[in-house]
Amino acid sequence: MKDNRKTRVAILGSRGYPYVYSGYETLVKEISERMVQRGLDVTVYCHASLFDKKPVTVKDIRLVYIPAIETKSLTQLTHTFLSMIHACFKRYDVILMVNSGNGPFGLLSRIFQIPTAINLDGLEWDRPKWKGLGAKYFKLASKLATKLYDVLITDSYEMEKIYKELFNKNSTVIAYGAYPSIKSNYTKIQRWNLVPESYFLIVGRLVPDNNADLIIEGFVKSNSCRKLVIVGDVPYQDAYSEKVKSIQDERLLFTGYVTDPEELAALYHDCFAYFHGHEYGGTNPTMLKAMGYGCAILALDTRFNREMLQNGKHGWYFQKNKLSIKDVVERAETNTTDIHKLRITAREGLTKMYDWDHVTDQYVEVFERLAKKKNTFT
Repeated sequence: MKDNRKTRVAILGSRGYPYVYSGYETLVKEISERMVQRGLDVTVYCHASLFDKKPVTVKDIRLVYIPAIETKSLTQLTHTFLSMIHACFKRYDVILMVNSGNGPFGLLSRIFQIPTAINLDGLEWDRPKWKGLGAKYFKLASKLATKLYDVLITDSYEMEKIYKELFNKNSTVIAYGAYPSIKSNYTKIQRWNLVPESYFLIVGRLVPDNNADLIIEGFVKSNSCRKLVIVGDVPYQDAYSEKVKSIQDERLLFTGYVTDPEELAALYHDCFAYFHGHEYGGTNPTMLKAMGYGCAILALDTRFNREMLQNGKHGWYFQKNKLSIKDVVERAETNTTDIHKLRITAREGLTKMYDWDHVTDQYVEVFERLAKKKNTFT
């Protein structure tokens, strides 16, 4: 008899749904909603403490709320550990784990013979915020992930190469998705006394691996008459972010967090050029937004940024030093025609690889293949 039962997929390791806080939560939202539309039975595990209301389902996505030990270093790990135990006893057809820090928990799904894929993020062990024991843990967790999970998912071809080089493991490349955005309301930037093309833009958390301090210090050395608008902050007291915000120059404008999507869209659309200093990720969601909003992109020269901008076709690069940033600012100022061309062609970089429907189709293909594997166990 043919089995017409829906494939049951559980997603673990994010903050939950609907909770768009960062790249992983956006990924969970976008693919979960689409997978339900494609006929899969989807369950998302959520951090109980983050949700005042706890509906059982939202948009036909099942939700499970799991507690955690609420400390800075243990919240994520304890939540995912307990989620994995719960999910294993529920006997889902497939589990999707996100975050390479959750690598060790693949041992549980392996014991229970539940096929599991893991979405591996950036080079966490290289990030400045993880030093000493933290860096060693992420390196070990990532190595264990390559041994304990049935399918490894990397979000860029360069990240695929790194996992092959470091751990001698193949992975399936499924990028992060994006939306091209054509229009915005330019009046939304007037609250900061800005006009179109009067400013360079940085968007991102004020953490060391995004290099906001370096970009700002290089910009300050330039002869630009434009402003540099810095959108973002960190939700805690932090010496690095305070240092960044203490840099003095009349051309600098710190907006803090901008939560209004129309204001953020206008800031992207109407900037003269967008600075991307992110260093350790694969496919970066902020870069995709900048491309989708039609920004002229000035990016730190990394293997990941070269892949996303197709080796300079959709942006310029700068090196990790103040002089290089000063030079790229002044080059942009004196080559406004070239900057305009970058804005016109930016959205062309959002190939099919970054289309959310295509991204979801690739995940579904992985899950259906893994579900068949489970059927051989049972």
